[in-house]
Amino acid sequence: MPTSSRPPLRVVVLISGSGSNLQALIDGANSGELPIEIAAVISNRPDVFGLTRAKDAGIVTQVLDHKGFASRETFDAALMQTIDHYQPDLVVLAGFMRILTPEFTRHYLGRMLNIHPSLLPKFQGLHTHQRALDAGESHHGVTVHFVTAELDGGPAAIQARVPVLPGDDATQLAKRVQRQEHIIYPLAIKWFAQGHLVMHEGKALLNGELLPASGYQIEANEP
Repeated sequence: MPTSSRPPLRVVVLISGSGSNLQALIDGANSGELPIEIAAVISNRPDVFGLTRAKDAGIVTQVLDHKGFASRETFDAALMQTIDHYQPDLVVLAGFMRILTPEFTRHYLGRMLNIHPSLLPKFQGLHTHQRALDAGESHHGVTVHFVTAELDGGPAAIQARVPVLPGDDATQLAKRVQRQEHIIYPLAIKWFAQGHLVMHEGKALLNGELLPASGYQIEANEP
């Protein structure tokens, strides 16, 4: 089937904060560059700016506050039910600050993507920019990967590398990385929507070819 005749990919986006990557997806969908329909935006925190971005774009929003649940398992079960109501083809984690249960990740295996601000497998977890500076790295960056039960450990789809410049602090480095986030996340989702990017037997494939462990590489040399 030609790419142009594919229906838009139904996407549910999960957020916990300002939603800058969500905005990149909204902009791509509105321009026609990104062949997706954002069916809903779900936040585990009320009153975050990402919800405002979604509402301004006319997208359905829901808040499912994790503080109202007795355990991670009960929250994830309710979140699965909420997501599945929208019947998404893809679940996109865009700054969703929750560690997910194995049952949740199994349920969406191969159809859930995350973006992480480091060149995985380096600097899994939090505070990646300061950790990269403290380690004396010459390059830092961002990874889009499929989500598995291993935290920040699923197969990588794409990475963008940026230079660490003399005098950088964590804020400056974060801004440089974030510019690349807004490029490569829509690109990875576009590949998925077009059927080019898939997860098969625990590996990421692009156009039927096995990607390297670090995913497709983009070198961003901008200051």
